[in-house]
Amino acid sequence: MTLLMCRYSYNLFQVKMAELTTLESLLEMGFDRNRAEKAVAHTGNQGIEQAMDWLMEHENDPDIDEPYVPPVGNVLGGDADSQSTTEQPSLADTAEGTAGGDGSYDDNEESAKMPMSEEEKLEQVKRLEELMRVKQAERRERERAEELEREKQRRRQGQELQQIRQKLQDDDMKKLADQRRKEKMEDKMARQRVKDKIARDREERAQKFGGGAPPSTAATSQPAPPSPSSPTSHGPPPTKKEYDESRIQVRLLDGSTITAVFKAQEPLAAVRVYVQVNGNTPEGQDFTLLSPYPRHVYTELDMEKPLKELGLVPSAVLVVIKK
Repeated sequence: MTLLMCRYSYNLFQVKMAELTTLESLLEMGFDRNRAEKAVAHTGNQGIEQAMDWLMEHENDPDIDEPYVPPVGNVLGGDADSQSTTEQPSLADTAEGTAGGDGSYDDNEESAKMPMSEEEKLEQVKRLEELMRVKQAERRERERAEELEREKQRRRQGQELQQIRQKLQDDDMKKLADQRRKEKMEDKMARQRVKDKIARDREERAQKFGGGAPPSTAATSQPAPPSPSSPTSHGPPPTKKEYDESRIQVRLLDGSTITAVFKAQEPLAAVRVYVQVNGNTPEGQDFTLLSPYPRHVYTELDMEKPLKELGLVPSAVLVVIKK
């Protein structure tokens, strides 16, 4: 029984020495004690390389510098202690070992790890520093590769976003072009309707005055009413004649004139449309009409009023002016 306890104490001593060696090596390399203890505990005291890997992987953790609190009932090397406890030899094994002699215990005791000298410590520190430089170089290479991959991903996303924006812009331009084309078509159809209406009005006037004779000729061929000052006139004074047409002369922007006959009940807008179609007004030029005497500039509201209501019957002279 005494031999069994001695062997158990020896195993525990070896584990503690290994822990102290790893911890002391990390401290010699300049690591903080709190971090070194965490590395030894989290790697299960599997060696200096595993502890260094853990430190480099977790050096940016927000809680890396918080005080290390070991689990309840566990200290550094607790896993190794429990493992050593589970591997405690049975009484039968102890008996067999005793029968074999006590020489093995003496040999193991002599092979216990002795404290390292200063030269050995320096050599170990150099080796560990070289190992740390290699690990850091590997880590930097890995970080560069990850950064390169993130940059590629960012560029791919940027290209995809640019393609989406370009597609949306092309769709908007296509919709705008379709809308403009539709507006031009509607405007063209409206102009055509005005032209057709003017042509029908001309035909009606030609039929009314017979043989397609110009309305001005027919108007001049009408007999003049008798003068009230004539000595031969008798009876009540003649009534005022009601005109159902108006002869409009329009002076254009370049000084030329055009003349046309309109119905007395037609709106002034018909005269403006006639000028747009038959005059030499530039395309897209906005203009209005003005009566020189008495001077009056016609507004958009006047464009809806009949010529008779505006006092432009039986004849009038209008001038085209720019807005």
